Amino acid sequence: MTAGGEDRSRRPLGRGLSALFGDAESPSAPTASLRQMPIAMLKPGRFQPRRVFDAEEMAALVESVKQRGVLQPILVRRDNGKPDFFEIIAGERRWRAAQSAGLHEIPVVVREVSDREALEVALVENVQRENLGPLEEAEGYRRLTAEFGHAQEELARAVGKSRSHVANTMRLLRLPQPVKQMLEDGQISAGHARVMLSAADPMAIARKVVDEGLNVRQTEALVLGRAAAKKAPEAASKPAAATKDVDTLALERDLSKALGFAVTIEPAGAGGSGRVVVRYKTLVQLDDILKRLKNEPTVGPGVRRAGSL
Repeated sequence: MTAGGEDRSRRPLGRGLSALFGDAESPSAPTASLRQMPIAMLKPGRFQPRRVFDAEEMAALVESVKQRGVLQPILVRRDNGKPDFFEIIAGERRWRAAQSAGLHEIPVVVREVSDREALEVALVENVQRENLGPLEEAEGYRRLTAEFGHAQEELARAVGKSRSHVANTMRLLRLPQPVKQMLEDGQISAGHARVMLSAADPMAIARKVVDEGLNVRQTEALVLGRAAAKKAPEAASKPAAATKDVDTLALERDLSKALGFAVTIEPAGAGGSGRVVVRYKTLVQLDDILKRLKNEPTVGPGVRRAGSL
């Protein structure tokens, strides 16, 4: 809380990197300043979402710094634990490149920002510049929602992405750790990984993708084919339905988990219309579903007590 009682943790997301740099250019802004600073006084930020720095990209950036210097200042804040040091909020790649290029000083903007702002700016800058891997991006979104209470719609607006992109990216964190490692190592793509979210055995699919060099479309066909084969006896007694994409299957699983009952999404065709079917066996279960939707406690047998959807 601020001195005036404002809850800073729930302020609108998306203040933006340009706004924070812009404060340094305003003569009426006492909390920011532009200066040259010794490289040795800087340290990586605690809220940097980026864990992997591509060697080829770094080599090109080092060469650029050698030729032209650091053209854009690095955004930093004072390290509360070590007063003589400053923590990097945005620009760690430039700082690393400057070190490799043999520079002793670089331009910085010193700014007083909260932990929330530090994470927000680091994530927005990296996502907008497409510098993050999919899991790094997903973890950044997760932290902003879990630690600072931001909604997916708010995140999407801040980073210039769709809400479905944010939701589908965050789902990657549900993959088994070996599959996530394969994604991080570049053995599979984010497209492959999103398809595997709806697979009964993502690890088996991942191994097959790597062993046989399957593309995303082939992987999707494989996952859908296995799901169809598993449901073949049930499907034989029902009229043919339109093939669902992997995002729809993932949403079915999410809704089923949230409600505690089997949920089916039935697309109706063009325009994104359709219907959602929730299956129940007894009137008690139906009552439990209604209470869940109204966020009331449930008491039905075999159903855990309600949380919010």
